Amino acid sequence: MEWQMLTLVGEDQPGIVARVTAALFDGGCTLGETSMLRLGGNFTIMMMVSNGRQSMHELIEPVAEQLHLQYHLDPIHAALHQHRVPNFQVRVVGADRAGIVAQVTGALAAEGFNILELDSDVVGSREQPVYIMTIQGYAEATLEALEAVLASAKDPDIEVNVSPIETLIG
Repeated sequence: MEWQMLTLVGEDQPGIVARVTAALFDGGCTLGETSMLRLGGNFTIMMMVSNGRQSMHELIEPVAEQLHLQYHLDPIHAALHQHRVPNFQVRVVGADRAGIVAQVTGALAAEGFNILELDSDVVGSREQPVYIMTIQGYAEATLEALEAVLASAKDPDIEVNVSPIETLIG
């Protein structure tokens, strides 16, 4: 099966997912893995989509135009059910400042940590913003090795914790 990565971004409003997925279904497309979320009042969609009976542009352009969404299509080499299961979670909480993401992810990369998912938010107030980030990923490294490399990313204003993810199968 040939896949494309469809990305849509626009102001959040009811019905985006229903309208986009209905257009794809009506065009004979199949959805693979998806990620959809709201960021700063905008809604973003990333989804693996197989080719249908019509061109993807013909299917998506009218919906994107009606909903005032920007869209982008990229051919991708992908297959379903071929991804790693995360075995570690990293949580960062602290005073918001520039460079937190680069500092923490750089330390993790040095230990061979593969980021599978990263979510972040800024809470608190304009005067005292608090940054919260959760990272799930996979590493061959031990918990102790990850803790040691993350110690270099700590400073007095942020807390960084790593914990194993227990996955039950069966």
